[in-house]
Amino acid sequence: MSYILVPIIIVLMIMVVVSLVRGIVAFINSTKEDLHRDPDAVGATPNQLLQNKMMFNRIKYQAAAVLVCALLLAMAR
Repeated sequence: MSYILVPIIIVLMIMVVVSLVRGIVAFINSTKEDLHRDPDAVGATPNQLLQNKMMFNRIKYQAAAVLVCALLLAMAR
């Protein structure tokens, strides 16, 4: 069973890194956008929404990786 769980953990870790990088890129783009944005504009920009989505995805993937690690540790005992 560990032959299945270890690759799952690796895939989840890669997904965490990808979500983190995409969230940081969206954050940088939204910062640039905010500098040139009308101060009276209301609401979130598309980059801010993407940043929020990517950070939420990162949390989901990290939680899934922790659960798989816990399952792997439970099976090792």
